[in-house]
Amino acid sequence: MDHGSSFENADFSLGWPICEAAFDSFANAKSPLESANLRSVTESSEANKRNRVNPTAPFHTPALSAPSEIDWKSVIRRAVRDPSVLASRLELPANWIDLISFNSKPFPLLVTEPFLSRMASGDIHDPLLRQVLPMREEEENQPSGYSMDPVGDKISKVESGVLHKYRGRALLILTGACAIHCRYCFRRHYPYQDEPKSLAAWQPAIEYLRRDASISEVLLSGGDPLMITDDKLDWIINELSLIPHLRRIRLHTRLPILVPNRITEELIVILSRTRLKGTMVLHINHPNEIDQGVEGAVKKLLRMGWPILNQSVLLRGVNDSAATLISLSERLLDAGVLPYYLHQLDPVLGAAHFYVPESDGRRWIEEMKVALPGYAVPRYVRESPGQPSKTWITGDGEAGSL
Repeated sequence: MDHGSSFENADFSLGWPICEAAFDSFANAKSPLESANLRSVTESSEANKRNRVNPTAPFHTPALSAPSEIDWKSVIRRAVRDPSVLASRLELPANWIDLISFNSKPFPLLVTEPFLSRMASGDIHDPLLRQVLPMREEEENQPSGYSMDPVGDKISKVESGVLHKYRGRALLILTGACAIHCRYCFRRHYPYQDEPKSLAAWQPAIEYLRRDASISEVLLSGGDPLMITDDKLDWIINELSLIPHLRRIRLHTRLPILVPNRITEELIVILSRTRLKGTMVLHINHPNEIDQGVEGAVKKLLRMGWPILNQSVLLRGVNDSAATLISLSERLLDAGVLPYYLHQLDPVLGAAHFYVPESDGRRWIEEMKVALPGYAVPRYVRESPGQPSKTWITGDGEAGSL
């Protein structure tokens, strides 16, 4: 099955090949967003399912809201998926064409126009381009120690859609869909086809969270959780709010950077009205990713009163210098975002060309400490399978637990 046809047949919950099928059905839908009428979180789960959502419907059930929601989905529909188109648009040098992978299944090129617009024309070394451009070295450079599951997601899966790695926290894989395919993604080989495909299929996950009173925080992840429709996100958050021992939700997303107009007034309402204390974690690796559109999206998000944090990955050819990391922290703070984590590269198959030695990372963190206030220096961490926490990589080479 070729890349184009995969979009026509894929389910919205299955991972990268979903976007066109989901948005084709979205564009043809006629009904209003079922969650347009606000409701109290004290409503029962059964009333929620009866009045607002068909629980047996696929998770990509189309629903229309205000024009702003249609617009953000149109941006994703127009995303670039062909490396030759990207190379032409950016006027890349002809001598680099042979290094590009034009057959990068099952993880093909995907990049939105807003992100592409921030890349420098003619520069094969542009740090934003490097994050998304499939290169032949992904297939040719596969050293030992790199795997399809570098952080132990498989052993942490306790229920369909639920990863439970750390005490007090659980993570929901809401979708496999993203608006970009980062070449270093640690879940680029994740079996999203095994995750819930309808609201009803999420009930076992909700029941798992309800049974375990030790869980106080739920992370919404994927894929990117903001790729699902507002009504589905609203349903999930309200189901979580009905679990008494849950206190917090954390939403990990890159959409405010990739599609700034995903941050609609409707979305702000949905995220603001839950009783759960919320935190949003963005993913920005380079200061050039932040433009006026991103600043505007963050400004809207800050109105919710949620902390807005950022995590980055240390990547060769992208942010592998103290100067770039310092500039990134400064740019984040200017936009109202607090630096949170700097991750050592997860050793996922296909990403070895991004590797930076930890000794370099430690040195640059020390330089950041000299140049920036303490709150602007992210924690340099690595994630290892089976460990009870992330490992803090300290300046002297020793590591502590987080």
